[in-house]
Amino acid sequence: MTTKHWTKTELLHQVVTNKNIHIKGTHSYYSDAYDNGFEASVVRYLLGDEQTRHSEPRWQVDQLYIGDYVCIAAETVILMGGNHTHRADWFCCYPFMDKIEQAYQSKGDTHIKDGCWIGMRSMIMPGVTLGEGCIVAANSVVTKDVPPYAVVGGNPAKVIKYRFSQQNITRLIALDIYNWSSAKFEALKEAICSDDIGQLEQAHISYEAAQRNHSE
Repeated sequence: MTTKHWTKTELLHQVVTNKNIHIKGTHSYYSDAYDNGFEASVVRYLLGDEQTRHSEPRWQVDQLYIGDYVCIAAETVILMGGNHTHRADWFCCYPFMDKIEQAYQSKGDTHIKDGCWIGMRSMIMPGVTLGEGCIVAANSVVTKDVPPYAVVGGNPAKVIKYRFSQQNITRLIALDIYNWSSAKFEALKEAICSDDIGQLEQAHISYEAAQRNHSE
């Protein structure tokens, strides 16, 4: 039996087998210290999981897209396909099996963008988008989209603050750092691991200039 410890993580691209879960890059991880791992414990499918993935679904199963450099803390829950059969606009929200197809209402795909950090025991509801670089506080319930580089918390989760000024967020998004090559990301890591946007922009300009000179 594998010894569990909070410092141990699993890289998502190495463990995900569900065709409805799409992992970008090789750096995103889940801290599986207290449960059975990402697919078994985090992603809650009623359709598309290990028990149902080989059967023909009655409707199109929503997809989960996870960016690169995403940090998912222990006991997070991401609700996905098939969990939307309780119709609040009907007099009875019980999921009667003979009415299940009419009851189902898709919430759409769920997107967790690059660089997000999801705190312990958070719950991500179906169909939301977590913007680039956002932070979800522990025990939060996310019911709607989270803006890039926002810090959200609570039930339902609300914006507490932004990690940087809106001007710097715009500049940071324009740099598109999570789509840089691995070589460039590694070379500019010193500037990435700081809060000096000017230094990062200059490092980007210098790197690109050096690459052009090298190719000429």
